[in-house]
Amino acid sequence: MRNKITLVVVLLAGLQLLGSCKKFLAVNPEERILESDYYANQAQAFSGLTSVYDMVGNQGGGYLTKTNIMNVASDDHWAGGANSSDIGDLQSIAKYTYTQSAQNGGPSYLWTKGFTGVYRANVFLKHITTVSMDATLKARYIAEAKLLRAYFYFDLVRFFKNIPLILEPTDPTNIYTITQVAPDVIYKQIIQDLKDAQSSLPATVPAASEGGRVTLGVDHALLARVYMWQKDYTNALTEFALVNGTAPGASASIYGYKLIPNFGDLWKTNNKFNSESIFEIVFNSTSNGGWGNVGGTEGNLECILVGPRNYNPLKTTAPDYVSGWSGQPFTDDFWNLVHYDPRNAATVANCDSLETNGIITYLHAYQNTGHFIEKFAGRNSTKAASGQLELNFPVDMYEIRLADMYLLEAEAQLASGGAVGAGSRAYALLNAVRARVGAGPVAVTLDNIKKERRLELAGEGQRWLDLVRWGDAGTNAVLLSKGFVANKMEIFPIPQSELNNTKIQQSKEWGGPL
Repeated sequence: MRNKITLVVVLLAGLQLLGSCKKFLAVNPEERILESDYYANQAQAFSGLTSVYDMVGNQGGGYLTKTNIMNVASDDHWAGGANSSDIGDLQSIAKYTYTQSAQNGGPSYLWTKGFTGVYRANVFLKHITTVSMDATLKARYIAEAKLLRAYFYFDLVRFFKNIPLILEPTDPTNIYTITQVAPDVIYKQIIQDLKDAQSSLPATVPAASEGGRVTLGVDHALLARVYMWQKDYTNALTEFALVNGTAPGASASIYGYKLIPNFGDLWKTNNKFNSESIFEIVFNSTSNGGWGNVGGTEGNLECILVGPRNYNPLKTTAPDYVSGWSGQPFTDDFWNLVHYDPRNAATVANCDSLETNGIITYLHAYQNTGHFIEKFAGRNSTKAASGQLELNFPVDMYEIRLADMYLLEAEAQLASGGAVGAGSRAYALLNAVRARVGAGPVAVTLDNIKKERRLELAGEGQRWLDLVRWGDAGTNAVLLSKGFVANKMEIFPIPQSELNNTKIQQSKEWGGPL
């Protein structure tokens, strides 16, 4: 679903709030198609829907992604790279030196990515109603767009807290007068969009032809996560029951979700859309992405970012890593936790051990620990056959997968006062995740769940959000040593460019009135 299209929706030139959207749209001045002339048939409607999906896996021109921002902000990763200024936007996130005045950088990227997605969804929803096409298919398209709008707003409210609620394309005369609403209002709209979508979403989709499109299972999983952030455990448990099924770890749910037997197989390129995948971001090796438009490649940028720099195999037993940029190395704090866990080998590219044993050499670059992200490391066996090889790896990313849902439900069961002893559902959920990797059962405690989430989801962009959701970020020793300021940096500052000449106001955590 991440096919680039030459669809040009009319953008409002010079607007502060959404003006930066246009750099993410492929504009051909000689073949411009105005919004008023588009959406004439089903094919064009599908192209419009595709443009909304495209923002889910958007990657910024400065090598920024939601995943790598979340990774380096956490206690599991350093920014790494060649030196202290390499990919400076990630360095500023990792060291908590970013400010609202930065015109680019992580916060600006996250704001633009989110509101571009919202904008495209709103344009689509405005025009799809007049398209002459099959009514059932139209209803499905509308449901997909509403779910995606909810997805973008969920990120935006978690990252910035005080944001505008925009539900239709904004007239140029009104853009500077838009104001923010309370977070509860955003959450109410998110839940409404997700509930509205349920009646028209398919339960499943054929992976070969529609892999990556959202389904009813995605809707319930996302809604469960939303309720978890609101600490509404009762409603969360209702959603989890549908996603996780009646016998966690033993049989598939009604949507076909089931843990796959081998943890390491989750990141093999021939295992896309497996039974554990709920919401998957699709990447490919055929877009011919190049250095002139890094953000436009359809390949996964994480693969080159996290690979060891100047990688040199000395023996045939060496992994076939592509020499990368040494980004997002694991901290010693995380390595000490994962070292003896069964997920170690599938999670960590242990270049320290490989070098010690004379199997490889590599450059000990900035903040090197010798431990990189194995899950996404670029390999010669998976790189593109054409185009800029470094930019075209077809390794997919999980936005939501079943093990994440199992652990969240176990947490919700515990938090709501449900049964957690041996034989309980919470116990089955937590220990199904552990049994899959050959780890023995443990008691259902919040500390055990936190540890399990950290080990299971390492490198997947979940850790920082978990620390914030639990209220642990402000007391985490590693985060504090990196520069995190409690009661401030649990959210990002609204970029200054969005405050200039508008009624948008900064959050009080960052010195504003809201």
